[in-house]
Amino acid sequence: MDGIAVGEGVVVPGAALSFRAVRASGPGGQNVNKVASKVELRVDHARIEGLSPDARERLRTLAASRLDADGRLVVVSQRTRDQHRNLEDARAKVRHILGRALRPPRPRRATAPSASAREDRLREKKKRAARKRARAGAGRDED
Repeated sequence: MDGIAVGEGVVVPGAALSFRAVRASGPGGQNVNKVASKVELRVDHARIEGLSPDARERLRTLAASRLDADGRLVVVSQRTRDQHRNLEDARAKVRHILGRALRPPRPRRATAPSASAREDRLREKKKRAARKRARAGAGRDED
């Protein structure tokens, strides 16, 4: 199987890929019962070339729900009724996931609430406290 070129020097070698064709679910009449058009593409992410340690960690986080018991990334496609097109779709999904892992997250800039937002919050707290105080006083039976 051919490798997948992701860009920025990152390549998934063909040896890191394995795929299996299985019967797809959903509509398709009698054809769905006899043609294996759904594709499960497995990627051994340890063998991906050119991936920095940070990007490798981001990939593990992004693909946590897509890992199989052996730790390989599993991508499934059953979008079309053609096995070859589903394989190309699965390869595109792998390219997309790796592209997301290559992009470092934007740094978060700490912000503070505005003065009016602080005042609004305190005003709401006072109203809520008054409401609860009124409720507590109304429930008592005085002898």
